[in-house]
Amino acid sequence: MILVTAANGNQGKLLVPRLLAAGHTIRACVQSEASARHLAALGVTDVMTGDMADPGFIARAVSGVRLVYHIGPTLHPAERSMGFAMIDAARAAGVGQFVFSSVLHAITTDLIQHEIKRDLEEHLLSSGLEFTILQPTNYMLPFRMKSVFEEGVFRLTWSLDRYQSMIAVEDIADVAALVLNDPERHAAATYELAGPGRFTGHDIGRTLSKVMGREIGVERIEPGTFARAMFGEQDSETAEHKGRAARAIAARYSSHDFVGNPNVLTWLLGRAPTTLEDFARRQYAAFQARVGSRA
Repeated sequence: MILVTAANGNQGKLLVPRLLAAGHTIRACVQSEASARHLAALGVTDVMTGDMADPGFIARAVSGVRLVYHIGPTLHPAERSMGFAMIDAARAAGVGQFVFSSVLHAITTDLIQHEIKRDLEEHLLSSGLEFTILQPTNYMLPFRMKSVFEEGVFRLTWSLDRYQSMIAVEDIADVAALVLNDPERHAAATYELAGPGRFTGHDIGRTLSKVMGREIGVERIEPGTFARAMFGEQDSETAEHKGRAARAIAARYSSHDFVGNPNVLTWLLGRAPTTLEDFARRQYAAFQARVGSRA
């Protein structure tokens, strides 16, 4: 059995169908009943709904599990303690291999979410568990495209002149499925995952203009505006943590590039990784189909 945490999140909702198609038995951990219903509809028969900050819930989640794929909650103030507890529980339960979704350049500790994942990598390395660590760069995500498609503006919360690498979440899900399908082959590996190319905000705007066939504006927004747009209203502790993380991201990415090399991703996939243009074309086609269906 494979345990997938955050199983209806950006990665999980793409990974779970791949694992089911390969014949794996899945236990999926989610926080809401709506997510549980979605996964049940996909064919997951073992869905656990609960709080990953609850040690009892974590202990039940890892019981009888052979492999764990752990995806931490995005910019959650308890991400570090949740991850520590998950690793410790997996070791106590005799889990065979722990696969951790980390982040590219986790050693960049002036980024809050990187420092947390760096600590979790260290804890995993010291745990005695067999492990694999995936380190993806910034995701290509539909939410990044929403304002472009609807308003004709691409917005970024850091310098529009700094470069970033990007990766399609579908490519991460393909790599995760490869690892979980053949865990022994990927034991003790740490994989940096970056797609092809490196892009400034202006480069992204030009790519989107090409895809959409019209000129797209590019503008920088404040970190607080970005955090509210991405996460909505949060309780005060969570909002403060995410606000600090967003400000740290804006500061770091405005003074340094965030880039990686696509060679490892290409080797793992056995094909060319998804380009930003290909991703944008798929997202724009899906957007047009949705708009057409509502017309």
